[in-house]
Amino acid sequence: MSLYRPLSLVAAIALLGGCATVPQPLQGNYTDISTASAQQGGGGARVRWGGEIIKTEPGQQETCFYLLSRPLDSEARPAAGNAGDNQGRFVACHAGFYDPEVFTRGRELTITGTLHGTVSQKVGDFDYAYPRVEADVVYLWPKRPRYAAYPPGYYDPFWGPGFGPYWGPWGGYPYYGGPRVIVVRPPPPPAK
Repeated sequence: MSLYRPLSLVAAIALLGGCATVPQPLQGNYTDISTASAQQGGGGARVRWGGEIIKTEPGQQETCFYLLSRPLDSEARPAAGNAGDNQGRFVACHAGFYDPEVFTRGRELTITGTLHGTVSQKVGDFDYAYPRVEADVVYLWPKRPRYAAYPPGYYDPFWGPGFGPYWGPWGGYPYYGGPRVIVVRPPPPPAK
């Protein structure tokens, strides 16, 4: 028996194990409708939407989440991105109390539920028609880890005197030999 057959089996299992899967509560078939289309109609459609929490309002019977909609990735998590990736706003309401200190502004949420008309609220001075979702599932995602460009204490051995980003050991444009270093020392103490 060849050594390649068991190795290829292990590689295939590792590859399948690394595939992204949708969490169990968010699985299912849903209507592909955008928040802009839902503002015009589309009541009764089953949707799976997600986004960033704008505000959480607990009421007597239910809690409503006002969200800035984002496209969902392969795990049904709102895609990370900047403000240019938003797809409008929507409100999702679910029975029960959800603590606004846990469901805070900026946290990522995915909901599943049924479209149920619109709710008009002010955004600044503008009357905005939020598509309303009667949520079956409210899925709060863990916070994404924040990474610095370089971890503390990181040293790049190819960046420094004599090395640069474009010219290798000859330095970078407009001078050769690396960046110019200027050392400023305090004046010497007065003589007594």
